[in-house]
Amino acid sequence: MDASTSTEPQRKLRADAQRSVATILDAGIKTLSDRPDASMEEIARAAGVARQTVYAHFPSRETLLRAVEERALAETVATLDAAELHKGPAVAALDRLVQAGWQTLERYPLLMHLRRDLTPEEELALHQPILERLQRLIKRGQRSGEFDRRLPTNWLLTSFLALSHAAAEEVAAERMTARQALEVLRQSVLRVFGAEPEAGEGDGD
Repeated sequence: MDASTSTEPQRKLRADAQRSVATILDAGIKTLSDRPDASMEEIARAAGVARQTVYAHFPSRETLLRAVEERALAETVATLDAAELHKGPAVAALDRLVQAGWQTLERYPLLMHLRRDLTPEEELALHQPILERLQRLIKRGQRSGEFDRRLPTNWLLTSFLALSHAAAEEVAAERMTARQALEVLRQSVLRVFGAEPEAGEGDGD
C-alpha cells in the first residue's frame, strides 16, 4: 500500500481531534467566564459533545483550566510580538504592551478566577513569556532615559502585574467599566515606570 494513502486516515484523525479540542476550549472559555464553577458536564453540553469526549482530551477539570490558561498566554504573546515592542520610543511600546495585555483579560475574564488558585511562584511561571518581553522593554527604556533608572527591574515587573490585576478586579466588581479601567491602568503603569503620561489622555471618569 502507498505510504501516502496509509497516513491519510491518521492525518484526518489528528485534524478531527484538533477541531474537537478547539471546540471544547471555546465552550470552556465561554461557560467558565459565565460560571467559574461550571462542571465538565456543563462544558461538554455547551460544546455539543459527550462528557467522555471532553475527558478523552482533558482527563480532569484542572487539566482543562490549564489548557485555557495556555491558550490565553499564547494569544497574548502573539499579540505582544505583533505590537513590535522593540520599535519606536519605549514609552509608546509600553502603552502598546498594556493594551495588548488588557485585550487578553477582556477575552478571558475567567483568568482572574483561575489565578486565585495559583501560588505566587506558579503565577510568575505562567506569565514568564510576557514578563521576559516586558523586561527587555524596561531595560531599553532605562537605557534611553524614558524610564526611571533607579527602579529595580523586578519591582517594575511585579508592579505591572499587580496593577493589571487590580484593574481587572475593579471591572469584575463593577466599580469601573473596562474602558475606564484600561485608561487608569495605562496612566498608572507609565507613572510607576517614571514616564509621565501624555497630556490629555483619559482620566478614568
